[in-house]
Amino acid sequence: MIDIGDKIKRQRLKLGLTQEELAARTELSKGFISQLERNLTSPSIATLMDILETLGTDISAFFLEATPQKVVFAAEDMFIKEDVEKGYAIEWLVPNAQKNQLEPILVTLSPGGETPAQDPHEGEEFGYVLAGSVYIFLGEQKHRVRRGESFCFQPASLHFIKNMGRSEARLLWVATPPSF
Repeated sequence: MIDIGDKIKRQRLKLGLTQEELAARTELSKGFISQLERNLTSPSIATLMDILETLGTDISAFFLEATPQKVVFAAEDMFIKEDVEKGYAIEWLVPNAQKNQLEPILVTLSPGGETPAQDPHEGEEFGYVLAGSVYIFLGEQKHRVRRGESFCFQPASLHFIKNMGRSEARLLWVATPPSF
């Protein structure tokens, strides 16, 4: 439930207005504004709209409840796609990252394993090799990236990553915009 009085008070204080100033600008009494902020009275829709306009907002924005942003993600939040035949596992570190501007994934490649090839697209891709070494294929180019090294490129050509070594490779890969 939205606490209308508290929300009006917070918006008023954010703008640096006193109750008297808000009352004068809305042609209401200071006592009414005081009672409203303490939820001792309720405004009519017309009065509420006048107050909100004075506070620089509108009724739809005022009643829009902000969804709390999830900041920390645990193992049970993550999703893993594995293709044993192609020798890769992709772990989405942030669920529903398609709604974000970037998509961080953890890629594990068995010896000889490779990620699915991706067509050219807008954005940038970044990665950091945590274990082993990999080759990044960008069109006709091939770049080796070892443990402790990073890569960054604009995906303007067909691209994929392959583990051509004898041990498992793991890398953190971040794409913007999300593409997996």
